[in-house]
Amino acid sequence: MAETKIKNAPQDAAAPQPTLDTSDVDKYVGKQVVFAEMWDPASSTEIRRWVQALDYANPVHYDEEAARASCFGGLVAPQSFTVAMDYGHGCHPSCIGNVPGTHLIFGGEEWWFYGDRIRPGDHLRQERFFAGYKVTDTSFAGPTMFSDGDTYHYREDGTLFAKERATSIRYLREEANKRAVYDKQNRAVKSWTPQEMEEIERIRFDWILSNRAGTTPDWDAVSVGDTLPRRVIGPHTPLTFGFEYRAHRQNIWGTWRWNPPEGMRDPAKENAGFDEDMTYDFEAQKIDPRQKDGLYYGPSSGHLNPAKAEKIGMGGTYGYGASMNAWHLDYVAYWAGNAGYIWHSKTQFRKPAFEGDVTFVEGEVVEKIETGPNGLPIVRIKTRMTTQDGDTVLTGTADVSLPRAR
Repeated sequence: MAETKIKNAPQDAAAPQPTLDTSDVDKYVGKQVVFAEMWDPASSTEIRRWVQALDYANPVHYDEEAARASCFGGLVAPQSFTVAMDYGHGCHPSCIGNVPGTHLIFGGEEWWFYGDRIRPGDHLRQERFFAGYKVTDTSFAGPTMFSDGDTYHYREDGTLFAKERATSIRYLREEANKRAVYDKQNRAVKSWTPQEMEEIERIRFDWILSNRAGTTPDWDAVSVGDTLPRRVIGPHTPLTFGFEYRAHRQNIWGTWRWNPPEGMRDPAKENAGFDEDMTYDFEAQKIDPRQKDGLYYGPSSGHLNPAKAEKIGMGGTYGYGASMNAWHLDYVAYWAGNAGYIWHSKTQFRKPAFEGDVTFVEGEVVEKIETGPNGLPIVRIKTRMTTQDGDTVLTGTADVSLPRAR
């Protein structure tokens, strides 16, 4: 769960202890859930919108001429874009069943990729399963559910393209507000001076220049202990959060539909226990699409609405876990170049990216494997994301195949 330097007030041992009612969740463990599907294949515009929102200036993902001149022969999506081919930011199969009085934040993602790339015109289909959960006591909100959901991404010919395991953190709103770990009184939105912004822009631009050509390191030339160029993202604002949200294809009106098998009830459409003003109205949205739009209603609206954020223990506007995982994948992929490929990735989200913060991304080679599970030489990268105050927001690893010259 999220790290914090804020100490909590002592708890009264005689007072009734908060509890989570998980009884409705138990019946879905191991079951297929969330029967939503996208209407349309991916477009080049959607791929460009994705990298623009995530500030990933790799020309093979947005510059047609550069992409055609590359080994790809045309525009190709980053591996991080896979989550945008799906409904629910990858998180929804881990948030199934009603847990009264709760809200949700993302806890982490694990991905397995199977050697392919997404191009304009590709269409993925998904199968999703609720894998299970555990309840752990946290300083943030007391009894907290860590629940897992699996998504299998298939090409239209049935080939497995990728698998994701997402972890959701479901917690009691009232208890989080009582403990006030992220209360706005404890965390002011930082204002950046012109001199500070100049330094942020310098780091950002240096990272863009670090591998704009898409050069892939030779496996034999890489050593354990090598560090990746430092990247910076931000400062984060409600505007950047809004761009990230809209870059997910599902968040554009009318892009997907519910399509459960005949006779099967989809628990994804049912009340998950969120606050009344943070729950979608699927009937009302047939007339007013904002009623199913997370920038206005639903559980995602707390990201951009400060008043709603305060009701769920977040204290102010904050970013998306799916974006942080994408930053991790893009960061490693940029270093690995056009001939590199991420086969496995795992991240843990330690703290949200709040309005006013910047996110620094750093990486290090921690292991070299001559023959990985896919039969290729692998380099394992460890990443860490921190704020300007040094707080950790994400830790992760990625296994990347690199070619060998000999």
